[in-house]
Amino acid sequence: MDMIRPTKLVVDTNAIKYNIREIQKIVGKNVTVMPVIKSRGYGTGIGTVVNIFDDLGINMLAVAVVDEGIGLRKQGFKGEIIILNQPYEDEIIKLLEYDLVSSVCLDQFIRQLDKIAKENEKEVKVHLEIDTGMSRTGIHPEEIEKYMLLFKELNNTNLEGIYTHFSSSDTDLDYTKKQIDKFNKTVHIAKQYFHNIKYIHSCNTAGIINFPEAHYNLVRPGIAIYGHLPNENLKGKIDLIPATTLKAKVIYIHEEDKGAFIGYNESYMVKKHMKIATVAIGYADGIMRCYKGKVVVNGKLANIVGVINMDSFMMDITGFEDVKVGSDVYIWDNKNVTIEDIAKACGTLNYEILSRLAPRVVKEFI
Repeated sequence: MDMIRPTKLVVDTNAIKYNIREIQKIVGKNVTVMPVIKSRGYGTGIGTVVNIFDDLGINMLAVAVVDEGIGLRKQGFKGEIIILNQPYEDEIIKLLEYDLVSSVCLDQFIRQLDKIAKENEKEVKVHLEIDTGMSRTGIHPEEIEKYMLLFKELNNTNLEGIYTHFSSSDTDLDYTKKQIDKFNKTVHIAKQYFHNIKYIHSCNTAGIINFPEAHYNLVRPGIAIYGHLPNENLKGKIDLIPATTLKAKVIYIHEEDKGAFIGYNESYMVKKHMKIATVAIGYADGIMRCYKGKVVVNGKLANIVGVINMDSFMMDITGFEDVKVGSDVYIWDNKNVTIEDIAKACGTLNYEILSRLAPRVVKEFI
């Protein structure tokens, strides 16, 4: 059933297309752009309108988990879908059924994947992850020959790609250069066993911008697709358009006198007679409870008062005569308040502010 709740994330699909084209300008026509649309497209829900990628000629998408890949298939995406995290063994059947490409980094999983593929008379494509300094997942570079010999043994598993992930490509250029050096050496050894590895990739958004020598033939932009940068120090290096605005509606207006308390745990005490509006969005929708900043109503900034509730928050509209029940309130409008403003106030990243948006926030694509 389609949701009609007026609490909405408005997603500008033309902005997303523009941002992808700007990324393509940087990497050139010989490098494939593979948008990363994990976590429901960083909270945007963009995976439900995959036709925009057809419009751009995009034939590869990346997600984090198998179920996200299945969702893209059910939406009609026919290109390659890369699962960036090695799945669980009990998800292998789904990988095969929905023709998904798996990242791998454990020999036990690889053997089981090949075994089940053989039993089902199918071939499966994989990308081998190399840990060059993220220390999250991936084989160590010194293990590369062991894994190349393993792939030589297998009949139903095709090594289609090899990749790494940068930990600090927006903040520590020297460390990233060391990662690139480790990766290049590892790839060199891998190619002695498999001359025609189809895809070599390493670059996230910051890597794309800062390290053209590491574009190889495939890049994985994430936050930039949605119009944001991982770090302010990248401003001016790429032209992006923020692709979302988040809005809710005023559902109640009341007045309170000096000394009254607003919100849970008496979190705000009224210092003088105030006019208060309650807005229908809260932390269950993804607004961080710690946010104590401003929102936008009728083009003007209004202060949040009290802590964010599960389904709502209150704001001070004293002197705002044009605010009524039903008025739109923008949590971010990209002019008066940005996602980055909210992230800074909450001590976190723009990634978290966007990707934590709940499914019950209606996505409106324009």
